[in-house]
Amino acid sequence: MKRNHTIREEDLCRFSRHLHDLEYAPGSIEKYLRDLTAFQHWLAGRTVTQREIAAWKEYLHSLGCRSETINTKLSALNRFFAFQGWSGLRARYYRIQRRFFRSTEREMTREDYGRLLSTAEGMGKTRLALLMETICATGIRVSEVKYITLEALQAGRAEISLKGKVRTILIPGKLCRKLERYAKKQNIATGEIFLTRRGKGLSRRQIWAEMKALCARAGVAASKVFPHNLRHLFARTFYRASRDVAQLADVLGHSSIETTRIYLLSTGANHTRQLERLGLIS
Repeated sequence: MKRNHTIREEDLCRFSRHLHDLEYAPGSIEKYLRDLTAFQHWLAGRTVTQREIAAWKEYLHSLGCRSETINTKLSALNRFFAFQGWSGLRARYYRIQRRFFRSTEREMTREDYGRLLSTAEGMGKTRLALLMETICATGIRVSEVKYITLEALQAGRAEISLKGKVRTILIPGKLCRKLERYAKKQNIATGEIFLTRRGKGLSRRQIWAEMKALCARAGVAASKVFPHNLRHLFARTFYRASRDVAQLADVLGHSSIETTRIYLLSTGANHTRQLERLGLIS
């Protein structure tokens, strides 16, 4: 008997709880649900079939979505299908040749970073400036900011638990002192350092929005300004100093060095200069 595969709200709620139980980051759960909801709305009540999946994939492509972006959306579908036990359904990914350089338009440079910091400080956004410094100086994910506590500052290290794995990140002494002074001014006696006025942890969306608000005044392209790019800048800077990709993978919390290598791609401009230095054109 052929099963009727439809995406219901209660199924999405159960899937959300399932991801939460697996200790997925809140931002990741939000992304999965956003992609699934978009597919659900596009279906407009139709049953999920291989043909519908392929048609949605083509629809996304017609909107100008990059193949990498489409693949992340398809990944959300496949994870949901597996959770539902829909073994006969699977979204087929675009096969993408491994890139060996990254887009200059999306790379945050040290100069960009410096302008963002000075702009935030000049606008009196001390919390935001310190938050950007913390992510960029430690390489933590935005979802891991909650582990920067007063106790962690006093110890000079933070224990980060994510997806069943625990890693220790060291916090530079200079950063510890800056954050301790900030905590004292904010009357923070224990726990998280980066809080809202109501004493709650900052959300990924809030951090993203506050960073984007700096772009125009800082003179930095909005395409470069998002929290994860600070982590990329940390990775490139750390690697230039250590030349140890295995150690960098441990610091970033990557289970695969291949993931870390993505962070270290040179820009297209750098690759072009390398080609020109080969001297193979008369």
